[in-house]
Amino acid sequence: MEAQAQGLLETEPLQGRDEDAVASADFSSMLSEEEKQELKAELVQLEDEITTLRQVLSAKERHLVEIKQKLGMNLMNELKQNFSKSWHDMQTTTAYKKTHETLSHAGQKATAAFSNVGTAISKKFGDMRSHSIGYSIRHSISMPAMRRK
Repeated sequence: MEAQAQGLLETEPLQGRDEDAVASADFSSMLSEEEKQELKAELVQLEDEITTLRQVLSAKERHLVEIKQKLGMNLMNELKQNFSKSWHDMQTTTAYKKTHETLSHAGQKATAAFSNVGTAISKKFGDMRSHSIGYSIRHSISMPAMRRK
């Protein structure tokens, strides 16, 4: 008998169509008039409690705003604080630290490379200048000598 009873119990959760069937079922015919009255009273009481809780929450929110105004806290200050906290939290992540380290290292290498290129260009211009000055001096010395002949 126990094996047959276990077979009657479903172990699977309700599916969408099962939930629809339960929702559309009319259980009011299964309830006595006294049970219906008790449920209606409970429903009214729950609705009143929900209304009261909403009013209390609203009053608490107004009080919160008043306290923040007295403390000089406004939306902009809160945004700044949230941004600062988020920025700090992000900077403490491992991914940020690794990225920062990699970019810093790459920046150092790029700076060294640009410095080397700058040095090479300066040296090249220096060589060109000394070559042209030498040529100019030789040219100016040889020209008067050629004229005297």
